[in-house]
Amino acid sequence: MVQAVTRGNAQSVPSPGLAFLAADVGGTHARIGLVSPRPDGHRPVTVLEYRRYACAEWPSLTAVLKDFIAQLNPGMHVEQCAVASAGYVLGDAIVNDNLPWPVSIRDIRETLGIANLAVINDFEAVAYATQFMTQADTASVIETSSPQVVGPVLVMGPGTGLGSAVLFPGKPHATVLATEAGQVALAPGNELEIEILRLLSRERSYVSFEHALSGPGLVNLYNAICTLRGVTPTLHLPADVTRSAVESSDAAAVEALNVFCGLLGSFVGDLVLLYGARGGVYLAGGILPQIRELLLSSTFAERFFNKGVMRPYLQQVPVRLMEHGQLGVIGAAGLYLDSQHAH
Repeated sequence: MVQAVTRGNAQSVPSPGLAFLAADVGGTHARIGLVSPRPDGHRPVTVLEYRRYACAEWPSLTAVLKDFIAQLNPGMHVEQCAVASAGYVLGDAIVNDNLPWPVSIRDIRETLGIANLAVINDFEAVAYATQFMTQADTASVIETSSPQVVGPVLVMGPGTGLGSAVLFPGKPHATVLATEAGQVALAPGNELEIEILRLLSRERSYVSFEHALSGPGLVNLYNAICTLRGVTPTLHLPADVTRSAVESSDAAAVEALNVFCGLLGSFVGDLVLLYGARGGVYLAGGILPQIRELLLSSTFAERFFNKGVMRPYLQQVPVRLMEHGQLGVIGAAGLYLDSQHAH
């Protein structure tokens, strides 16, 4: 849900041509856009300026936004901003363990002169933006012979964390359900995954899907497999595990990524059944575009369909892979505009 944080007069809907900021902030990258409402309905906004920042290179989100504004036309003052971020708002702060720094809402408002600031869940924003994509913007993972069904659309993906949201088409605009599905308890589907869960359980009292299906989760899988195979781990970063698996240069990394894809297929199938996502699935996040070929050749589809009597149901649900790009920025802006029109 959108949580608007305001100062001064009541919020007003930005008029066509009046630009405002939209930000999509993840654990690795912050994507910032200057956007303007557009009345034609094809997309909620036009992206006038766009930049991507590596979060680790900046001391705060305020510093990132300040740099972005400094590069706009001289004299331009931006009074409204929508920030899509994982986590939740608690008092003045956006609480999220995956961000490299705490985010102070007050600091952003006072330093940058932002009158109206809204905080939106990051995957809620990405899910909202999927309604403006075409098939050309995505790559097929599972095709169906059935016609496209209008229904709930599941958007989920592993990155620094494991995000998930569901888009419900509707008029005058779609509704998005932000979820914490990544925190669901990890459910192993074979003997190897049972052994991995047993190892992960030694280090924590609760093991969620995010502990396996995320960048840090991939490292967890790699370390567990090294332990089971009696080899010494030599890879310590998610990017190293991914690269070694793609290059087939480390057997444990290859096995870890195969386990990763199988668990992902099983979990996505569960979520489709849970939410009745007949409208399809979009896979997002920072990891999957890098391993597309491995994903397609893995047990992802086999595990996705392996739901007993529900197999025919799942065979009618298309699964597509999308690049994150500007989607979070567009979605954050669109949800913000919808919330303002609702006031």
